[in-house]
Amino acid sequence: MKTFANLLISIVVALWVVGTAILAVQNAEPVSLRFLTFQSIQIPVGLVLAFSAGVGIIGVALLQPLWGLAGSKERNSESDDSEFFVDEEF
Repeated sequence: MKTFANLLISIVVALWVVGTAILAVQNAEPVSLRFLTFQSIQIPVGLVLAFSAGVGIIGVALLQPLWGLAGSKERNSESDDSEFFVDEEF
């Protein structure tokens, strides 16, 4: 099952990379990003997409262990509750 999950993830990442490459080639004109009062220099769309995808992947990789820690607390509290309400016969 783990092999299938890895294959599926690889296919999704490959499709994402191909889609980004096609979009970058089709839109090769330089763009300038604006956020509030800040404005960037003129850079190609492909570079903006690659940078955004890289930041997103790194951000998810850094946050994923934190999501695992939050989920483990919930699982531990559920197991503690089930042990508290165990019926014992005398």
